[in-house]
Amino acid sequence: MSTTQSERLRELLEPLVASQGLDLEEIAVDSVGRRRVLSVVVDSDTGADLDRIADVSRALSAKLDETDAMGEGEYTLEVGTPGAERSLTQYRHYVRATDRLVRFQLREGGGELVARILAVDEDGLDLEVPGVKGRRPTTRRLPFGDIDKARVQVEFNRKNDDKHNNENDHKNNNKNNNKTEEEEA
Repeated sequence: MSTTQSERLRELLEPLVASQGLDLEEIAVDSVGRRRVLSVVVDSDTGADLDRIADVSRALSAKLDETDAMGEGEYTLEVGTPGAERSLTQYRHYVRATDRLVRFQLREGGGELVARILAVDEDGLDLEVPGVKGRRPTTRRLPFGDIDKARVQVEFNRKNDDKHNNENDHKNNNKNNNKTEEEEA
């Protein structure tokens, strides 16, 4: 895809995506055999559910049909969200990843760091670095200038899940105990 087509597509589609309360994260045109696929990635601070994605997909499809931005020939429009292991490239991405575990590739031979984002400001991140071999986690400040790449990591047992699950188990046990007492009365 040429830069001019990419720019034209972004200029054409970004206002429509924004009108739906979403951010246009990425546009890509790929050839799959004889067909072309236009992939549009959207997101927001509150996430994007299927209804919002369907709404923006219909709006983008209608706009593309009335213009020649995709040129002649068939294409398939795919609209989705960044996914679980998204790359963090803009300030808003880091804000959205607060409380998430992230793998950082650091600049200038700084190596790699896996840490949880605690807070984000205009200069960088406050992180919690997990403890190793039974040690307590530590906090660290990471300026944006030290980050080469960052990608959210998938977690199956997130930081607050155990506390949340224990509270729910306690509530469910209380409900079950109350129900048993009521049934016995």
